[in-house]
Amino acid sequence: MKQLFFIFFITSFQYAVAQHQNIKISDINSPEEPSICLNYFNPQYIVAGANIRSYYYSNDGGLTWNRNILNSTYGIWGDPCVISDRNGDFYFFHLSDPQEANFLDRIVCQKSTDNGKTWNNGSYMGLNGSKDQDKHWIAVDFSNNYMYATWTQFDIYGSSSESDKSNILFSISKDNGETWSEAVRINELSGDCIDSDNTTEGAVPAVGPNGEIYVTWAFNNKIYFDRSYDRGETWLEHDIEVATQPEGWDYAIPGIYRSNGLPITCCDTSHSAYRGTIYVNWTDQRNGIDNTDVWLAKSTDKGNTWSSPIKVNNDTTKSQQFLTWMTIDQTNGYLYFVFYDRREREHNSLLTDVYMALSKDGGKTFTNFKISESPFLPRNDVFFGDYNNITAYNNVVRPIWTRLNYSDTENGLSIWTALVNTEIIGHEDDNNFLIAEEITYPNPTNNLSFYSFKIRQKTTVSLYLYDSYGRVVKKIIDNKNLGIGKYIEKIDIKTENLTSGLYMYVLTYDNNSKVKKLIVEN
Repeated sequence: MKQLFFIFFITSFQYAVAQHQNIKISDINSPEEPSICLNYFNPQYIVAGANIRSYYYSNDGGLTWNRNILNSTYGIWGDPCVISDRNGDFYFFHLSDPQEANFLDRIVCQKSTDNGKTWNNGSYMGLNGSKDQDKHWIAVDFSNNYMYATWTQFDIYGSSSESDKSNILFSISKDNGETWSEAVRINELSGDCIDSDNTTEGAVPAVGPNGEIYVTWAFNNKIYFDRSYDRGETWLEHDIEVATQPEGWDYAIPGIYRSNGLPITCCDTSHSAYRGTIYVNWTDQRNGIDNTDVWLAKSTDKGNTWSSPIKVNNDTTKSQQFLTWMTIDQTNGYLYFVFYDRREREHNSLLTDVYMALSKDGGKTFTNFKISESPFLPRNDVFFGDYNNITAYNNVVRPIWTRLNYSDTENGLSIWTALVNTEIIGHEDDNNFLIAEEITYPNPTNNLSFYSFKIRQKTTVSLYLYDSYGRVVKKIIDNKNLGIGKYIEKIDIKTENLTSGLYMYVLTYDNNSKVKKLIVEN
């Protein structure tokens, strides 16, 4: 009987955590602001980067990771952008910090031909006297392997002088990142250099089915669009307004050191019904400073006209959704989004989950689903990056995000991915409608553990804690009739004498069960 229970228990545990299993990539050197990309020829090879000099590579689809330190004679100073080209090579773009030279004087491109294990010294673009180069992103044209880079140039970063301006620059590499063209300005309207709402910032390029280059950025409470049909030789004389951005792109989120709503641009190059559609994703506070939302606008005529903003997060709460990123699976045209979300939190709690959204119909409808196995509690004195990221190809979907957990490291920073199970999206809760908002936090822990759940209908509940051998460690709730409401149970790790290792909470009710893992790190 015990053996049968153990087999059932382990099977249930594996099913529960396998929905979207969370993988901690690293907590070494306080990583934040991560970027991730997979190899389009073999998605088992994935490369990621994080501020300031860490890179990571996986050979098994993101289940396990190796870490190392990036080096370049041009210096390294953040804003990691990891991409892969049509040859399966990876590129790590970042800001510069050369010794005895100007800080942020160029954008650096380093290349790996062995799936992220080693990197060359790099090439660069944008060197322009004492001007500062910042906030870059890069897109690849898979028809010819040309790479297109866009970023913001500051005359003097942080200057409040009206004579100092910010502009959006463009550069192209036609030789697999060996060299880059002289940077050209593409924006019509210049911004200031304060690094806030009136600064031109957030330029992310995308490539169309016929080699078109599309790019958007934020400025002066609006999102602007530009394009080139000739590989960046010429651009629009007058930029096109995609949408207004009420309250601007630089806004505050409680508990977050810094946040922004800068736009992300993608174009569908698949052979789906939505081929050629351009999408722009951002966040703003048009519904109030306590109700930040994720938005999408799309164009089916190469950017001439745009849809009204479409809300991506499908909750009806007055809560915060922020720091979004979007990608397209170019094998089927599916849109994937990742963002921080507080829809499940009550009473203005700062506890933060990570959600994703999926659209299979060109941005008409969205399925939202939580991918973080537990929430984290941010602190506004700890910077954890200006963006997250996501990569997808042929139903392999890997988001990446930063979280805070003070049992991990001194300042609690770590970066994570999830092994997204695309087969169950939209069906996670079909058989568990009585129980909602089931979370375990903090996780990992070495002090206290809290298990929170909400009951939607009166039922009989048991909550046991098991060790990895299937043995009962503690009967927290034992076959009790509980009414509608929210319940929070606490376990003191030291009082219960829990040693380091893996444990499982098992919540049973109405012939159903839910399993959540707990990691104790003493």
